[in-house]
Amino acid sequence: MTKTTERSIDELFSGDPERADAVVFGRRTDATRRGFLGGAGIAAVGAAVGATIPFATNMPAGLVPAALAQDKSASAPTGAAAGPQFLEFPGKDKGLVVIGDKPLVAETPEHLLDDDTTPYTKLFIRNNGIPPEAPTNPDSWKLTIDGEVNKTLEVTLGELKARGKPRKLRMVLECGGNGRSFYTPAARGNQWTNGGAGCPEWTGLPLRDLLEAAGLKSSAVYTAHYGADVHLSGDASKETLSRGVRIPKALDEHTLLVWAMNGEPLPAIHGGPLRLVVPGWAGSASHKWLKRIWIRDKEHDGSGMGGTSYRLPIKPMVPGAKADPNNFKVMESMPVRSVISSPMNGAKFAAGTSEVALRGAAWAGDLPISKVDVSIDFGSSWAGMSLAKTTNPFDWTRWSGKVRLPSDGYYEVWVRATDGSGKLQPHVAPNWNPSGYGGNPMHRIAVLVG
Repeated sequence: MTKTTERSIDELFSGDPERADAVVFGRRTDATRRGFLGGAGIAAVGAAVGATIPFATNMPAGLVPAALAQDKSASAPTGAAAGPQFLEFPGKDKGLVVIGDKPLVAETPEHLLDDDTTPYTKLFIRNNGIPPEAPTNPDSWKLTIDGEVNKTLEVTLGELKARGKPRKLRMVLECGGNGRSFYTPAARGNQWTNGGAGCPEWTGLPLRDLLEAAGLKSSAVYTAHYGADVHLSGDASKETLSRGVRIPKALDEHTLLVWAMNGEPLPAIHGGPLRLVVPGWAGSASHKWLKRIWIRDKEHDGSGMGGTSYRLPIKPMVPGAKADPNNFKVMESMPVRSVISSPMNGAKFAAGTSEVALRGAAWAGDLPISKVDVSIDFGSSWAGMSLAKTTNPFDWTRWSGKVRLPSDGYYEVWVRATDGSGKLQPHVAPNWNPSGYGGNPMHRIAVLVG
């Protein structure tokens, strides 16, 4: 008896997209029509998505319609039942999706990223170890700065608060693996879509104030961060995660020692009572439950700093190939990304609707956003959106606008942002790497009218 293997539509299209088109939709592949739908194919796709597709002839080969694509945010943690596992956590929105349970990792679906300032309820969760017990007296929490400094500095949180006027800055925090699920073949790690990001308001003091007080030696090159969380094995002698940043980034006025979020004491799940926020760079550098910053005379080599961990290929590698650690460099500024936060994917509108209002957010690591464009005809044409002013260089850019729809039917809304250097979001996740960093393809949603 022949054994058959069931494959998802994503797996089918990842191998030979044009053949998959023919199998699923009857798409023609002759030289004059390669990559576009013939009459039978249009009917097949229309039947699959439940409506006519006004711009069907613009659909590129291998495109899985957004309405049919597997919802990667619904992938369950290892060992859990198939389908989305929604978060059950005190004070958190029940729409957050758990993508890892040991340690706890939960992402925020794009439609929940609709606030200018991300509230506690909607901010993603990313742990690496076992969180410490919350202290009974948070102000007694102690931070040590040592290493390549003129004098070791020890300061309690209470003393830190009294050192000067705190800064309040709304800045993006983003997991280094955000977008990992968009890679083919699959990269290892938590399968984030776009939901490993948020933009709360942080309260704290610039790290540089303490580094200047300790006195950096001329040999100072890198920071090394240590927290109070315990390794998942429970072995206190094992390092959970210890990353760092180059001294110029540590001295940036926006790199903060943070004790409050959105005007409230920093929640324990987000690193309270004290954490770093290193905006624009991978969130793993924004260490939670911060206890020590060791100033080093070389690039830090702690857990999360070697091999392919939080590192990107210098020269492109063949997807799925074995990695050469010598071809990797530390991931620093995060890539340009944008999301549509309204309407949500799968939104339905009444027959005769001719205009749809859109809004969302865009950000680009250390760089500003120069423009945001949307398309409703599979990328054949693009319309510019209006950009709101940002409050500081690391605030995300809220964007909004409207699109006109020529008729009822099935539409896909695509969004792409352009950063200050002129780099646009790609159609597919770029620069494949085994740990899946930098996956920032355009976000797209399905909309049904009538």
